Amino acid sequence: MAKKRVVVLGSTGSIGTQTLDVVRRHADKLEVVALAVGARADELLAQARAFGVRHLAVGREEVAGLPVADDLRAQAHGGEGEGSLAFGPEGVAALAHLPEADVVVNALVGAAGLRASFEALSAGKVLALANKESLVVGGDLIMPLAARVDEQRRARGMAPKTGPAGALMPIDSEHGAIYQCLLGEDEREVSRLWVTASGGPFRGRKRSELEGITPAQALAHPTWNMGAKISIDSSTLMNKGLEVIEAHHLFAMPYDKIEVVVQPQSAIHSMVEYSDGSVKAHLGTTDMRIPIQFALSYPERWSAPVAPLDFRTLGSLEFAAPDTETFRCLALAREAGRTGGTLPCVMNAANEVAVAAFLAEEGTYLGIAACVEAVMEAHAAEGVQQVESLGQLEEVDAWARAKARAWVKAR
Repeated sequence: MAKKRVVVLGSTGSIGTQTLDVVRRHADKLEVVALAVGARADELLAQARAFGVRHLAVGREEVAGLPVADDLRAQAHGGEGEGSLAFGPEGVAALAHLPEADVVVNALVGAAGLRASFEALSAGKVLALANKESLVVGGDLIMPLAARVDEQRRARGMAPKTGPAGALMPIDSEHGAIYQCLLGEDEREVSRLWVTASGGPFRGRKRSELEGITPAQALAHPTWNMGAKISIDSSTLMNKGLEVIEAHHLFAMPYDKIEVVVQPQSAIHSMVEYSDGSVKAHLGTTDMRIPIQFALSYPERWSAPVAPLDFRTLGSLEFAAPDTETFRCLALAREAGRTGGTLPCVMNAANEVAVAAFLAEEGTYLGIAACVEAVMEAHAAEGVQQVESLGQLEEVDAWARAKARAWVKAR
């Protein structure tokens, strides 16, 4: 069987490096053909040399003027055949159109990943999606594209005989879990999706106890090793709010059928409840290489990339309702999702600005939710729009970021 040829966007981040580890473990089945990063060009060069990759892109255009750019050019254009090197967001997204690519792993952070997801599906590629914002901001555009690629895969005999055609494979542990729990089932018989949350480092605390929280405290996640932005989102429960919106789009599920439950051990990655009262739960080691590998191996299952979960040593499993009064971001995300249109875009952009301000110690921890709420209210007052195009979403995103920056600066 021919190797699956993989493009990794965001290759130096947590998901990107773990994707490359999966490729390394299954070099007989996978091959990396392109890599892209935001700014970490030295790490990109090391990865390109290690995997023999000659199609490269860097999101930050100013990197083109640095000494490392010459080494990247030598890597891209040395040897046989054509290579490529591009700088800027357009160059990153353009890698999705490479004719030799089969799968695009989108591990870019933030709303910048939306265009890359759009381009990957527009090019008819399989999209292995770790970028939450693609669906939170642009689900109304992305899901119809994925449906079209699914039809193409079936028409060409590239889809499995049973189950989803596989054009859009979620890399999130929660959505990967739901995806697997739905395999072989009639989705009309689903009564609820249960999205699990660890509860983050501040589980059990009240609002008054969250004043004065530092970035270092918020970054100390109890069970997962993630990038800074996602770790903060996990601590505020915004991450779970984004995942609720994602689940709505991915599984065509109404919001009243999507629930969040705190599961501190992070052993249950999510659950699906059916109309007869049966519940399917996906359990496994807290390691993102498992959902990454399934996204790349589907419909097959390959040998485990990590040691499996030992139920004899797991101990207890706890469950609790999320505290949405203390952790306001989850409720705000649900409100944005239910309203729909451009409000999730605004909510996401304001959150990115507020989180960045907190990490830079220019804003407070509780100020994250307050900023998001203020910008959402401002947008609702002006009028939420239906989603029509990428250009429209980019304009709304820019407006929301400006509003959020002004709000942070005024505090």
